[in-house]
Amino acid sequence: MPADAALSRTQIARLIAEGAVHVDGAPATGPKARVAEGAEIVLTLEEASESHIAPEAIPLVILHEDDDLIVVDKPAGMVVHPAPGTPSGTLVNALLAHCGDDLSGVGGVKRPGIVHRIDKDTSGLLVVAKSDAAHQGLAAQFAAHEVERRYQAVCCGVPDAGDPRLRGVRGASFEPGNVLKLTTQLARHRTDRQRQAVTFAGGRHAVTRARVVEPFGTPPVLALLECWLETGRTHQIRVHLAHAGHALVGDPVYGGRRRLPVRALSEAAQAAVRAFPRQALHAATLGFVHPVTGRNIRFEAPLPGDMADLLAALRMAET
Repeated sequence: MPADAALSRTQIARLIAEGAVHVDGAPATGPKARVAEGAEIVLTLEEASESHIAPEAIPLVILHEDDDLIVVDKPAGMVVHPAPGTPSGTLVNALLAHCGDDLSGVGGVKRPGIVHRIDKDTSGLLVVAKSDAAHQGLAAQFAAHEVERRYQAVCCGVPDAGDPRLRGVRGASFEPGNVLKLTTQLARHRTDRQRQAVTFAGGRHAVTRARVVEPFGTPPVLALLECWLETGRTHQIRVHLAHAGHALVGDPVYGGRRRLPVRALSEAAQAAVRAFPRQALHAATLGFVHPVTGRNIRFEAPLPGDMADLLAALRMAET
């Protein structure tokens, strides 16, 4: 077992069940068995198997890379990991080509350690583990909600503490500074398994905060938001903002194509909104403690071209 290997409790329990852990030469009896001080514990790990995923020479925007991790700015339209319907062209395919033999075995397979994801059509920052120690350390920080993740988004409407409608939305509240806080449970939609849905019975706890950075329109009908996550659930920002009545511009799943008041924006601005091809969401900031060096590190990614162009059209074309 490598000196820098790091295993979770679940992985160790599986190894015990498989007879791969010995205490003083005898197989370990169970994960809760008492171990005497000074006992010799031997874990036998199989070599990481080769991944079935093929390397592909896809260009990557890399903000940071060291022996243990890599931080990339993922473009909109790129899937993070191969899945049915998307067997290639993913971030993992690109990482396999870029990292080559530097990758260590994570989860028993020689592949990059994906510890979090963002949606295909969301752009922005991702950290990927290159060593087992980094994988376990990063996973622990995400599980403990210790990672800073801030997003920029363009939504329909302008969330405001003075809006009486929002006071009637279950799970919505406001904090000082006109910060919208959304606290609910999230679970798979009962009839559409590709979607998530807000629930207050069952599901997983989810908390999103958002503040208005810039409103657009006369009167304001759209807003640039800064959103940050206390938890990290699938589609969390998209589902929460739609629940609050402020779905993201361009979101085909949770927002649809909303009609804007004719006189609030010019025709050019409305055309830019209608033509936006994806949910207007960008993972702009990522901060965490380096799992090996212990140093606090933080990264920022500028808005991609399509979102920058959308904001420019909204700023220039207001009536």
